[in-house]
Amino acid sequence: QVQLVESGGGLVQAGGSLRLSCAASGIIFDINSMAWYRQNSGKREFVASILTDGSTNYADSVKGRFTISRDNAENTVSLQTDSVKLEDTAVYYCNAGIRSTRTSATHRVYWGQGTQVTVSS
Repeated sequence: QVQLVESGGGLVQAGGSLRLSCAASGIIFDINSMAWYRQNSGKREFVASILTDGSTNYADSVKGRFTISRDNAENTVSLQTDSVKLEDTAVYYCNAGIRSTRTSATHRVYWGQGTQVTVSS
């Protein structure tokens, strides 16, 4: 069984910073992509992703403000959010593609339970 657990959410003032973390645990052989998504009023949207080799991709709305990083040895991914805006308020979800065995044909996608980020003016 694999589990993703996010932490680090909370209340932050506009212009401030917050660091989100996500840890994968359970039977894990390898993890390819790790990512963050967010959801506010129904629609879940992509925020950022990072591959095993460290290559990253960001939504235009967060480029230059958010930084995604990962620790392959610890199976963790983090999201540093700087210069936050009111519109960054959302529940942030961690996502990862995980193989539990060497013989698994594909990486199964797992989601965390989400962590609330609220930006105040």
